[in-house]
Amino acid sequence: MAAAQMGPTQKQDTREATLARLLALLEEAAGKGAQLVVFPELAFTTFFPRWLLDGDALEIYYERGMPNSHVQPLFDRARELSVGFYIGYAELTPEGERFNAAVTVGPDGTILGKYRKVHLPGSVEPKPGQTYQQLEKRYFEYGDLGFPAFEGAESWNTPRMGMLICNDRRWPEAWRAYGLQGVELMVMGYNSAAYDPNGGATEDAGLRTFHSSLVAQGNAYMNATWAVSVAKAGDEDGSGLIGGSCIIDPDGRIVAQTESLDDEIVVAECDLDACLQGKTKMFNFAAHRRPEHYRRLIDQVGVE
Repeated sequence: MAAAQMGPTQKQDTREATLARLLALLEEAAGKGAQLVVFPELAFTTFFPRWLLDGDALEIYYERGMPNSHVQPLFDRARELSVGFYIGYAELTPEGERFNAAVTVGPDGTILGKYRKVHLPGSVEPKPGQTYQQLEKRYFEYGDLGFPAFEGAESWNTPRMGMLICNDRRWPEAWRAYGLQGVELMVMGYNSAAYDPNGGATEDAGLRTFHSSLVAQGNAYMNATWAVSVAKAGDEDGSGLIGGSCIIDPDGRIVAQTESLDDEIVVAECDLDACLQGKTKMFNFAAHRRPEHYRRLIDQVGVE
């Protein structure tokens, strides 16, 4: 298993240059024995929701199919290497719907699972006076696929898998929905600001990196699953993004973590049997859950 962290992708970077970086990371991960490579959210572009955009200036960031001619070399090389991957991208459907999406691709090049981000942060309208915006609610629709678990490739010992994107990893409801489907491996990418995107001054890069690791560790433990959480990091067009990409075991321990804000590969061997301790004892859901007392979690949105 490999976490393929990316350094920043600048607004002026060409698609060809970014794709070359992805291919280099794939090659490095395969050279280190990885059978599955996890890339970040919106891996093919800069994090464009930080700007107010429209028309062609916005349209260039969306993928109209996956794969497509721009990204096909990544699929082709992964298949040649017999390596699978997870990757995030901006999706534009034939019906004109827009989603923050991700796919997991098997070593034979087939798409094993698709996910659309559910927990969109930010706002629809730009906030006055801010240098950078968080306009995911403007540029994307809420994911409509739910949290569908799927089977990984046979060469990965066919783990039960789930996908999340960025802000989703902070919501335990998403993890539990997968946990109840028996997931053994959660994969997710993120582009998380190194400052408070809501304009506050109480969070710095250190705290936000801590929170990023904390939520992945805690939820991996509480659902007895491996987790791979991967950043696009560094100074992207003057806006900082945290790093901290990591691979976490089912006991919530970080077994591999990046040390930079650049393109970087870390790998770990993921023994699926390590999930059994949690799934058969502390978090044996069939034995211990009491859903008759959880109705509030479904019926209520805000605090009452």
